Amino acid sequence: MTQIEREAMEYDVVIVGAGPAGLSAAIRLKQLDADLNVVVLEKGSEVGAHILSGAVLDPVGLDALIPDWKDRGAPITVPVREDKFYMLGEAGAMRIPTFPMPPLMNNHGNYIVSMGNVCRWMAEQAEEMGVEIFPGMSCSELVYGENGEVKGVVAGEFGKNPDGTPGDSYEPGMELHGKYVMLGEGVRGSLSKQVIEKYDLSMGREPQKYGLGMKEIWEIDPEKHREGRVVHTMGWPLGKNAGGGSFIYHLDNNQVYVGFVVHLNYENPYLFPYMEFQRFKHHPMVAELLKGGKRVAYGARAISEGGYQSMPKACFPGGVLLGCSVGLVNVPRIKGNHNAMLSGKAAAEAAHAALAAGRFGDTLKEYEGELRYGPVGQDLKKVRNVKPLWSKYGLTASLTLGGLDMWTNTLGFSLFGTVKHGKTDAEATGKAARFTPIDYPKPDGVLSFDRLTNVAYSFTNHEEAQPAHLTLKDASIPVGRNLPDYAGPSARYCPAGVYEFVREEGKPTRFVINFQNCVHCKTCDIKDPAQNIVWTTPQGGDGPNYPNM
Repeated sequence: MTQIEREAMEYDVVIVGAGPAGLSAAIRLKQLDADLNVVVLEKGSEVGAHILSGAVLDPVGLDALIPDWKDRGAPITVPVREDKFYMLGEAGAMRIPTFPMPPLMNNHGNYIVSMGNVCRWMAEQAEEMGVEIFPGMSCSELVYGENGEVKGVVAGEFGKNPDGTPGDSYEPGMELHGKYVMLGEGVRGSLSKQVIEKYDLSMGREPQKYGLGMKEIWEIDPEKHREGRVVHTMGWPLGKNAGGGSFIYHLDNNQVYVGFVVHLNYENPYLFPYMEFQRFKHHPMVAELLKGGKRVAYGARAISEGGYQSMPKACFPGGVLLGCSVGLVNVPRIKGNHNAMLSGKAAAEAAHAALAAGRFGDTLKEYEGELRYGPVGQDLKKVRNVKPLWSKYGLTASLTLGGLDMWTNTLGFSLFGTVKHGKTDAEATGKAARFTPIDYPKPDGVLSFDRLTNVAYSFTNHEEAQPAHLTLKDASIPVGRNLPDYAGPSARYCPAGVYEFVREEGKPTRFVINFQNCVHCKTCDIKDPAQNIVWTTPQGGDGPNYPNM
């Protein structure tokens, strides 16, 4: 194969991903030294196009980064006014009082936001400071230096044929070199996976755990809208089939965010997370809220849930991992954006100090220490046992045990020490023979929708004349192993209908990958029992185009 020749551009710091972590790093670098050359590369068609989050934002990260964000017109204008927790049964709901909950669970002082819009605003702040931001620029490869350090990335490669060969309009992209490279790709990023494996960054840490978060934006009857209301539920419809729950956030303009999270360590391969979400909206409490309204957007993404004990080492020769690439979500609080911002700030400060001392391309150990033992680590350590206790003992027991553990951790100790997660989410999947198929109601087209209809509301688009960004390590496994052993779970765990098993009379079953539908949630890369599906980044600009998720 002919070696591709690319032009190279040199920067002080190269940042992959224009999410809250990457943009925070860029802003902080420029605050510390306006003369630093900083570039941010974003695979979405614009900043915010691939950002999906709940989101109730704890402003602590933004307060530390841009203290005058209110005066600067940040799109953070809906304070949380009331918090409600419910345990759902199929026909009713029981309110869970908030007074026994640890103070860290209180949403007072937090805001309901669109993180996509917050990131768009942060990008404007960064560009005003001189940061170069290039959307529509997927980073497809890492570039290594002579000593094995990461020294850059390949970005902007376009025009490959479906078989991977250069097409007529092929553009090889460029190499962007940095004295340090920061990876803020979000959950399960393709480059982050490579550096975690290459430098064995997860050695001695628990496996990362994940959830699948699905979200719709609804415009509802103004008489039912309560701006600033935050509602969380647990229980029905998941029951004992899986951990998880829902959120309903009332933002402005008579809109609500309706979301549903399923923990991906579920055993029953017949579980259909997307259909659990659709069924949830038919609960009387939810159906009454949405009645007469209309869904205006849909999306999905994986959520890192392993917490403190699952954080890989966040620094490697030549660079660092940021935000969800490390896994900084506080699971009981359902919040990670504040920690993402703090991680970006900490990484910038470590890189700036190193550059000022004449260093480059080395391992920023100072960042690792700050992340684990500073505000981010302190936030996550207090809640480190909630997720594994839930996984081991179920919802009801974990409410008591997890709550008790959070209370004692506020006093500086834990009755449980640090509970291990054990299996990966892929390993947790059980054989189909142990379970009974689940009969899901057909979507009614009013409150609930089929996957392909909803995917249209994610405004997803992929150029079809390119290599599929979802690949199989072994093409025989889906039909030869996953179908007979696990009833073909990829046809269900994907929230976008990417995978299907096609049966035609007189012909062997075919496994079809409709990569055009992909919303980049990466659930397949996480949950496939054989770890046979690999998610990589498609060409720049492709994927969902979320308006204000």
